Amino acid sequence: MPSSSRIGSWTLHTIETGRFGLDGGAMFGIVPKPLWERRIAADELNRIPMHARCLLLSSADRLVLIDNGIGTKQDQKFRKIYAVDDQTMNLDASLRSAGFHRSDITDVILTHLHFDHCGGSTEVVDGKLCIAFPNAIFHVQGAHWDWARQGNVREKASFFPENLDPLAASGQLNLIDGRNELFEGVDLIPVDGHTRAMQLVRVHDADRSLLYAADLLPTHAHLAPAWNMGYDLWPMTTIEEKGRLLEQATDGGWQLYFEHDPTVGLCDVVMGERGPEIANPRPLADL
Repeated sequence: MPSSSRIGSWTLHTIETGRFGLDGGAMFGIVPKPLWERRIAADELNRIPMHARCLLLSSADRLVLIDNGIGTKQDQKFRKIYAVDDQTMNLDASLRSAGFHRSDITDVILTHLHFDHCGGSTEVVDGKLCIAFPNAIFHVQGAHWDWARQGNVREKASFFPENLDPLAASGQLNLIDGRNELFEGVDLIPVDGHTRAMQLVRVHDADRSLLYAADLLPTHAHLAPAWNMGYDLWPMTTIEEKGRLLEQATDGGWQLYFEHDPTVGLCDVVMGERGPEIANPRPLADL
């Protein structure tokens, strides 16, 4: 069963969409393997286990899904390369366990358009690509949408037309311009280090704040300043953004929600002798 808790008018549900694997060297950039493998061990192909862990916000009148995983459109070659496993848990099963269906979703917030965050937006039905959430508005930063549609050599393997083209034609796309309170207690925070205009999501009320950290902090091991992904387009920008947001998190008592961490789903963050550190780490049996 997905875990749930409340922040303000929102009930939060953990939505597990599946598992996959990415090269550990790419996930930790300049950090040597003997160091990062102490935190997250790799398989025989040097891939570390990754979750595609999303977050569902329900209120009296809205059902908001943050990211939606890899999806089910990929061929067997792709699934083998990335060790995709959506048999143990998947989007539809997680939604059912929370008492919902895809058609109930009113809004999808996409942090960014890399395949492991937005691939579930579309599906193949009777040989045709369709929007997987027929009643939802998809919220994306406009600067990121333009960046993804323009394409670039570095991110060619991350932006897939089958994920983007149906959205462009759907009439269900809402492009956001910068920092925004999308709904009461739901703030969108753009950052630029990983890719142009990725947006983090902060859910908050007077007593509690939770930051959906997306790929600024894909796992708990990425809190250290130099522990960044080789996938980041502008690593020095990532370091600056990470430092600024972690300072806000420690000062404000924010919790961090990790989208990809295989063992830690949620944690508090405190200032240690060497900088921000996780505290009270826990899997999402306890959201």
